Amino acid sequence: MESLVDESLAEQSRPGQPHLALGPAEFAELYEMHSRAIYYLALRFLGDPHKAEDATHDVFLKAYRKWSDFRGESSGRTWLYRITINHCHNLRQSWNSRNLITNADVSVWESTAAPAESPLRALETKELGQRIQKALDGLPEEYRLLLVLVADEQLSYDEVATLTDQTSDAVRGKLHRARKAFVVLFKQSA
Repeated sequence: MESLVDESLAEQSRPGQPHLALGPAEFAELYEMHSRAIYYLALRFLGDPHKAEDATHDVFLKAYRKWSDFRGESSGRTWLYRITINHCHNLRQSWNSRNLITNADVSVWESTAAPAESPLRALETKELGQRIQKALDGLPEEYRLLLVLVADEQLSYDEVATLTDQTSDAVRGKLHRARKAFVVLFKQSA
């Protein structure tokens, strides 16, 4: 079921429709619907819960400011993901990302892991999470992006293609190579 915000986003792209303003109620709905997904996407890219929270706020601020630029060629969620990906990419370029992510590995997996049944299970989950993060960090950014969008965010190949300005076939091929590279790096981290 599409929300009022996504419906109004779609309406903006129709020829002859007046441009709709984004009021406080619509913005609150947009934030409520998508903030958690945006936060977790930013967390996977940035590796630090505090940086991801800041990035989430920045993304919604950009979305609010750029509301008039939305053309409705994709869903509101896809549009927000594109803003998030661009923002996180810019942040990673401006930081020494290797040190930032290495120092944050533990906090990422502690903050997102489900409660464990025992301390031993919690340790195993934490170690597995660190191995996964280390393997992801070793991938080229494009491969990491594809894996996160498909595996974590559960976007379709078509949605990922729209976000990355590629064809669905190109996404499938690169995702296949990304998975193979991930497996190699994951096995090396054992």
